[in-house]
Amino acid sequence: MKCIRLVTRTSELALWQARFIEQAIYHAHPHFSDLNIELIGVKTQGDKILETSLSKVGGKGLFVKELEDKLLSQSADLAVHSLKDVPYQLPVGLVLAAFGEREDPRDVLISPKYGHLALLPKGATVGTSSLRRQAQLLKIRPDLHCHDLRGNVPTRIQKCMAGQYDAIILAAAGVKRLGLEKHISQYLDTEAFLPAVGQGVLALECHEENQALMHILKPLNHQQTYLSTLAERSLNQALKGGCQVPIAAYAHFYSENNNNKQTLGLKLTARVLTPDGKLCLEAFGQLVGIEAFEPEAIRQLGQTVAKCLIQQGADKIIAACYTNEGS
Repeated sequence: MKCIRLVTRTSELALWQARFIEQAIYHAHPHFSDLNIELIGVKTQGDKILETSLSKVGGKGLFVKELEDKLLSQSADLAVHSLKDVPYQLPVGLVLAAFGEREDPRDVLISPKYGHLALLPKGATVGTSSLRRQAQLLKIRPDLHCHDLRGNVPTRIQKCMAGQYDAIILAAAGVKRLGLEKHISQYLDTEAFLPAVGQGVLALECHEENQALMHILKPLNHQQTYLSTLAERSLNQALKGGCQVPIAAYAHFYSENNNNKQTLGLKLTARVLTPDGKLCLEAFGQLVGIEAFEPEAIRQLGQTVAKCLIQQGADKIIAACYTNEGS
């Protein structure tokens, strides 16, 4: 390929991610001296609707559909997404060809005045655009008030610095990628705050017939990230979830010592909560040994954990969230 047309959202973070992938491609293929990567900026529906909570906008793929349309119309070759924004079901003909190594999956609290979740006073206002974050926050601190927070990462931080919120919650990955770590007051432990499905991961999407591009992208794929997010996305698919419902999941590899032998395992933990945090369903599962590297076993792990949540009533919580979309 002489040219790769890379389509991206136009937010500061999205452009950082696109340029990061651009440089990763060049670094992986230094012998492609005549390869040109052209960035194409697109505003998505999620970027345009800033006055309404994401949970009320409704629908899936608010931040990816316009990018995928460019791929399907052959007016772009490659799209870079935050994986947490990508629905579990892709348009026919498109594939996720590579998964970048996962950045910090945690959420972070930004609160220049109070500095820590435990120090926020009763009735404090916390800004977040995520029902998942809202639900887990209210589960821990039901005395707090969650207010909708939209806009790009620097804008959200600026609003907090200006005193519009007592605190805000963001993904650590985006804050770090933009070099804004100095504003982080507290990293929220994944035990208390499970991340969104795919949080911290960059996903590269292209047309399944573009074998030349898929070959170029192959060195960018981080296998453990691919496998761990496969577990999370399989769970999400079984739950029929979207990024506007309070589903949280985190899969990670770990090593343990058994009889002086190091064994690698994969653990998946997931939650489905009501938006007010009063009901929290949780389940987990794990694979140990060679099965932790088998994609089909990992898909089954996600489905099994989802089934456990459904048996507890998760499907009813999710259905109620979809019923309330746009209301």
